[in-house]
Amino acid sequence: MEEIRDTNKKPSEPAPRRVRISDLAQALGLTKSTVSRALNNYSDISPETRERVARVAAEMGYAPMPYAQAVRTGRVRALGLVLELDAPDRYGPFLTDFLGGITQEASLEGWTLTIASSNSREEMEDTVTRLLQEHKVDGFILPRTQVVDPRVKFLQAKHVPFVLFGRTGHGQPDPGLSWYDVDGEGAMRAAVARLAGFGHRRIAFAGSHASYNFALLRRDGYREGLEEAGLPFDPELELMEISDRSEGAQAARDLLDLPHPPTAIVYSTDATALGAYDVARERGLTIGRDLSIISYDGIPEGRMVDPPLTTFAVDSQHAGARLASLLIAQLRGAPPGELTELVAAQLEPGGSDGPPVDP
Repeated sequence: MEEIRDTNKKPSEPAPRRVRISDLAQALGLTKSTVSRALNNYSDISPETRERVARVAAEMGYAPMPYAQAVRTGRVRALGLVLELDAPDRYGPFLTDFLGGITQEASLEGWTLTIASSNSREEMEDTVTRLLQEHKVDGFILPRTQVVDPRVKFLQAKHVPFVLFGRTGHGQPDPGLSWYDVDGEGAMRAAVARLAGFGHRRIAFAGSHASYNFALLRRDGYREGLEEAGLPFDPELELMEISDRSEGAQAARDLLDLPHPPTAIVYSTDATALGAYDVARERGLTIGRDLSIISYDGIPEGRMVDPPLTTFAVDSQHAGARLASLLIAQLRGAPPGELTELVAAQLEPGGSDGPPVDP
């Protein structure tokens, strides 16, 4: 790497000597290996030692050379993310905040993010292989996990570290896998409980594609919510495979055309729930009075409609930051199975739900 020169320095002045790992080791009375592992936050070095090494390094003006680190450790200090453009909703509006969280956390740790895209599962595998062969990434963040996710076996076979945004196997334990997830199942239970508390007895559910793990978990939460509220499950009130606003609108039409229509609908995503507003305008209904709506995600568009959407919000920026942190910890030696995190979505009340007109 070319050295940045001080243009104000006189030609006759000798260049200051760069502080090296060996200098730190001598000052600390530690081996070069211990100092190096401490600077890279390896889990086999105690927090006290890591803190002491970091403090002395700062005092002595030590700055690592990224290229030299890559040669020595085999790492390029880059996280990988391959966006699959054939996803039903193309990741929705959360993507900007999500990427911002990843890049901010990675930057704080001295890492970067490499982003690529694919239009099919086969192209995704080719892209991952190319990024690895070209030494552009050390590990991957995998969003939008599926119940049976082929990316998991693909990366495991290549011995490549990765972290999942979500779980696999329909919520069953993922032994040995690292993941971060938001409790969508709990959010759907709470949504049904809220509506039942208002007096609703016919509560419908509009869910996402069943191949995605989150879709089944949110559906399960809806069913559990009905059971806990003492309400019967009616298969006519449960619709799946809904991915965008137009499909959300059609779901609302189908449900409202039933002989005994629901007075409330729980949507699996905000983007699909907005379709119910279109149907309400078509039929002269008032959202929040004639039809109650609760959904999940917390996208900005949900605050812009009238009345604002009641939703369980996800902090996508925080999710991105935590995923980056978990992957970096794994790359530094932490066991993947110990790097799991489940957080709650936060209720953001709007005006889209309330007591039914005829309870």
